[in-house]
Order: sequence, then C-alpha cells, then structure tokens
Amino acid sequence: MPDKDIILSVRNLSVQFGRGAIPAVSHASFDLGAERLGIVGESGSGKSTLGRTIMRLLPPAARIEADTLDFEGEPLLQLRERQLRRMRGNRMALIMQDPRYSLNPVLTVGQQVAEAVILHQETSGKAAREQAAAMLERVRISDPQRTMQLYPHQISGGMGQRVMIAMMLLSRPRLVIADEPTSALDVGVRAEVLNLLDELVRENNCALMLISHDIRMVATFCQRILVMYQGQIIETLERLEEARHPYTRGLIAAMPDPTRPVSRLQVLNRQAIRDWGRPA
Repeated sequence: MPDKDIILSVRNLSVQFGRGAIPAVSHASFDLGAERLGIVGESGSGKSTLGRTIMRLLPPAARIEADTLDFEGEPLLQLRERQLRRMRGNRMALIMQDPRYSLNPVLTVGQQVAEAVILHQETSGKAAREQAAAMLERVRISDPQRTMQLYPHQISGGMGQRVMIAMMLLSRPRLVIADEPTSALDVGVRAEVLNLLDELVRENNCALMLISHDIRMVATFCQRILVMYQGQIIETLERLEEARHPYTRGLIAAMPDPTRPVSRLQVLNRQAIRDWGRPA
C-alpha cells in the first residue's frame, strides 16, 4: 500500500499492564488505508486493547511501546491529552458494543447527539439540534424529532446502535473503530446496522477497524482480517479459505454453519496451537 494511502501505521506495538508487566498486545504491526479491516479472536486475545491503544484510551497503568503508531502521519504516542481530545470523536471515532452502557442514561438522545456537534463542529443551540436530527434521519431513524426527546432506556438496541453510529460519524472521521458493534443485536437488526455502517464508511472514504468474535461475519464484511491470539497477530487473511494456522482454522470450525449442520461443534485444539511453528 503506497504511503499516501495509509491512514494508520502500526509497527511493533506492545501493551503491558501492572507491575508484573503482563502483556496484552505483543509486537503488532499492520497498515490501514481507506478499507474495512477485521480484527478477530477469542475473548482475551487483545482485540479491544488494540483498539483502545490506538484511541489512547487505556488507563495510566498501561505501558505502551511501539516503533511506529502514526495516524495520518502524526505520532499518537507523542501527542498530549489535549491534542488527543480534539482528535477523538472528530478525526477518529470509537463505536462501542452496547449502547445501553455507552450512552449517558440521564441525558436525552438529542442532547447527546447535539453535544457531538457542539464539541467538534463549533456549532451551538438550534443549529446543533438541526444537524443532530438530520444525522439521525441519515441513519434511518424514522421519527428523529421524537427520538431526540427519548432517554437511552426508552429505545431499542438497534435504534441505540444507530444513535451511536450517528454520533461517531457526524464529523466524518478518517478512522472508525467499531468494537463488537452488533453483539447485543438480533440477527436481522445486525445485518441492517452493518449495511448502514458500510454505507457511511464508503461515503466518507474512511478506514474501519471492525473488532468481533464472529469470524464468518467479519469475512463477509471486511476486505482483510487480522487474527489475534494471546496478544499477537498470528495471521492476515483476505479469504477464510487461506487460513493455515490451527487457531484460525479452529475458530472457523467452532462457528455454526447452516449449510453444513453437525451434531457437535469443534473446540480449539490447544496442543496443536502450541505446537504450530515448532520443529517437527
């Protein structure tokens, strides 16, 4: 990928926690352009930590080291918190997995979406609410004026996720990190939300990192897949058929396939994973 097309560049990124220097991410390297990139792996593999590291949202106890962690040419590890606050929600955005816990329960939907306009577009009052309503309509909320008056607990999970997408994409960010954005949704709504996210990302010509456990869903949605295991990127794929690592193949086999029903799903072969790459 030519340098001019790279939005995010990561080289030898490692993250450790606590006094015991427990590794959460180890020596991760990849480039990301205006494309859809999937990050998959089981719980604890380092997927979400990787995303939050890029956003610089880890607690002070985290120790981050990298040869390169550049966003549009800017070294993220050298930026001060004030600079990062101007960047987050504006040039880079994070969509969380469950709007019930991500949205503020004591503020209306309208207040929260309008706040995103006020913070990042220097617009206030009536103009901010008009932009908020227009964006809610853009994410296919049929009655945005009514929805803006509701509190998060009064809307469905699918509608809440649309609200989150509206807030995060209002400023047309260059990088969107979506951390399990459909895990709390049923299958039908999940497809609608993914299609909407794909449409907006293409329209804005931005980079998308989709973090998920569902490797088959990621394979149908993303152009490339990074597979993480114990904090390391062990394989990069464009198609699932290219998978060679026993961990990746185990993830694929453990997912139900309606076209090939089985009486018992496979589980990961941990011994084969440990033995991978060792001399025979």
